[in-house]
Amino acid sequence: MQFIKTTALILSSALMVFACGQKGKTVETSEAQDVAKAEGKTISIDPESSKVSWTGYKPTGKHIGAIPITNGEISFNGDEITSGKFEFNIKELKIEDIEEGTENYGKLYGHLQSPDFFDAANHPKASFEVTSVEPFQSAGKVDDKNEYESDYTPNTLSEQMVENPTHWISGNLTLRGTSKNIKFPANVKLNDGSLTAKAGFNIDRTDWGLSYGDESSVADKAKDKFIYNTVNVSFEIQAD
Repeated sequence: MQFIKTTALILSSALMVFACGQKGKTVETSEAQDVAKAEGKTISIDPESSKVSWTGYKPTGKHIGAIPITNGEISFNGDEITSGKFEFNIKELKIEDIEEGTENYGKLYGHLQSPDFFDAANHPKASFEVTSVEPFQSAGKVDDKNEYESDYTPNTLSEQMVENPTHWISGNLTLRGTSKNIKFPANVKLNDGSLTAKAGFNIDRTDWGLSYGDESSVADKAKDKFIYNTVNVSFEIQAD
């Protein structure tokens, strides 16, 4: 099955660590782009079978969680994806490595909801909107970011990526009222009007204003008084 690029929008070269670009074979993030126009048939994302997962790190530990997808849709014309979008609920964020209902769970959940991180009171929803889709073409390995070594160094991009990616997906990710365009490799399958998609990549949380414990502001990292800016992200989408 072959998908062709759905828009003429190509990401400009940027910095950072969130979307995977062909140039340099690294993850890239840039300013928000025009959203792709829906054409052809539209199918709905199944919230029960779809989710966004995350892992955040500090030198002395890590936390794993998920954010539920509440709604979304994918449009396609033949075997060509023309557009897609989904929304997720920050207030329903889950922490999966701490027992829910415990004091520690409540403290971390409250901190993540606070202005230090997602500022959920003012920005309870987040979203992703597709700007382009193109066939995956990459030779050799991806370029991994050099991280400060500790007992809990974040997974590299090459460790986080899905096996056998089929496409580059570009889209606007909106968090805390800030939209950035990201581009990442994904494994996408479209069969008999149903779609499944899986992806794994990294983001630099500070590009969306999640700057608490910003590692770049720490003069002496040996003190371990910071949170890694790199966050591992993955998602699974089912639509029919």
